[in-house]
Amino acid sequence: MNQIIHEIGNHLKQANHIVILTGAGVSTDSGIPDFRSAGGIWDTDQTREYYMSNHYYRNNPDDFWKKYKQIFQLKLAGEYEPNEIHDFLKRLEVEGKHISIITQNVDGLHTKAGSRHVLEYHGTLATASCPACGDTYPLTYVMNTDIPLCGHCSVPLKPDVVLFGDPITEHEKAEQMIEQAEFMLVLGTSLWVKPFNLLPEFAVYECNIPAAIINREPTAKDNLFDFVVHSELKKAISKLQNDLFHNN
Repeated sequence: MNQIIHEIGNHLKQANHIVILTGAGVSTDSGIPDFRSAGGIWDTDQTREYYMSNHYYRNNPDDFWKKYKQIFQLKLAGEYEPNEIHDFLKRLEVEGKHISIITQNVDGLHTKAGSRHVLEYHGTLATASCPACGDTYPLTYVMNTDIPLCGHCSVPLKPDVVLFGDPITEHEKAEQMIEQAEFMLVLGTSLWVKPFNLLPEFAVYECNIPAAIINREPTAKDNLFDFVVHSELKKAISKLQNDLFHNN
């Protein structure tokens, strides 16, 4: 693993514009469950995918909001803090790299850590919006009522996360970010969910940029990458950080 980490570090040193894809594994050390790994939220209760769907929201808004708050642990959402992985990505920016982060995570921790160029591919827990007038409300408003309603329309608000059955609106923007990059690093994702998992293929086949993945478990997309590391993310990032910042 050390040699591969060293090679990834060399690419990070040489590239000026780096695109980072992140998944749930990045936030687990902040106390947030990994939704799709063995033992994760979706793994332990597949019916939650049904409850977290656009269809269920439209037809059962009262029960939808009850389950949404439970599944995403909204009462804790504002208390989570960035961990050393978020801080590492911010450090790359501080060192002069242009870092574009495309994240599946809805926790807002990349932005909280200070990263400036973050695309929240699946939306954010931080807000909810009125499907009628488009007004946006903060998490504090959502948490202060059982069923959050629009103050103007009295319509049940819709979370600003991508529900099952919702269209993905950020894919084209994600591809545009990748087109500008010289290197791709994928962190903490199984690359199971479409169309997010098509982004590495776009980088490798359409943009011809080198790519690396660090994930605890093998993924079905590993053969795409120039560099593959199967490791606890915290351990691998610690080695990478040491290689980049302490062995100059």
